[in-house]
Amino acid sequence: MGLILSISNIYKSYNGVHVLKDCSFSFDRSGIYILTGHNGSGKSTLLRICALLENPDKGEINCFSGNNIVKKDMELRRRITLVLPKVGVFNTTVFKNAAYGLKIRGIKYNEIEERVNKALDFVGLMHKKNQNALTLSSGEVQRLGIARAMVIEPEIFFLDEPTASVDKENTEIIEDIILNIRRNAKSTIVITTHDMSQAKRLSDIMLIMSEGKIIESCK
Repeated sequence: MGLILSISNIYKSYNGVHVLKDCSFSFDRSGIYILTGHNGSGKSTLLRICALLENPDKGEINCFSGNNIVKKDMELRRRITLVLPKVGVFNTTVFKNAAYGLKIRGIKYNEIEERVNKALDFVGLMHKKNQNALTLSSGEVQRLGIARAMVIEPEIFFLDEPTASVDKENTEIIEDIILNIRRNAKSTIVITTHDMSQAKRLSDIMLIMSEGKIIESCK
């Protein structure tokens, strides 16, 4: 499969409190990796650092293209995307929300339309493409966030607690979407969850965190 991302000796603290302590791991290209552990174990902080939203106090993050290390931040950012637990939406249509990332990248409209329609169909929101996004349920908003990430066609998806605030029905839909992304897009997917049953359902490899450390990895 080939290496796509590696983290080495990552440390992070806030106000003198150590949140991450010497975290190291290598992610292969494709597959679902689950970061799990109790609240406060450091999994969301590690995810944000891997997604380049925060800098570690110490340590190194490398993204790979073939056998070459990609060094430039902006080039890395084009290869990855992060979906947060609470997705922010704009006061406009579902379609325009999903298209936002492509529009700011200067993609031509015909390609935007094709990618967005495909993504909305994939997450089950095609029938609501002209509806105002503010009228969606919390589960639908989360699915819209995934669609907005999908249109970028990232090599790595980061999802932070993607079902934390949604009902059982939408949880099942979102889990199916994640598994379908894994099958169809061949992307590497890294997810945080404190739900061990969900972790077992979704993971190819599970990383268990405790007190800021990766204490175990298992298939």
